[in-house]
Amino acid sequence: MKKFLAFLVAMGIIVKLGDAYCFSKRNKPGEAVKGCIMDGKLYPFGEIARTESCFRCTCRPDAMLCCSLFHTPIGYDKENCKVIFNQKSCDYDVVQKSDPSKECFVYSRVG
Repeated sequence: MKKFLAFLVAMGIIVKLGDAYCFSKRNKPGEAVKGCIMDGKLYPFGEIARTESCFRCTCRPDAMLCCSLFHTPIGYDKENCKVIFNQKSCDYDVVQKSDPSKECFVYSRVG
């Protein structure tokens, strides 16, 4: 039963992160003494819910592992709409070129 529960948890993590853009940054020995540095900011060891550049990360002495909180729109009316990154929501807004106050329909995104 414990193995089955572990399998379900692992599959849930894979599904959750399946669409996210992920990367890792290896730390040199002795480099991460107080935490991990990303974009010039020091983050403490452990889980980081949201960095300033919109990633969810785990900081370890040997590496920083991160996945994006945003998904890039690829399916939308490119002729009449434009993509703008919204730093507050950590996501892309797709708006009309002629009136940026109006949103455009997005039918596909990639992470």
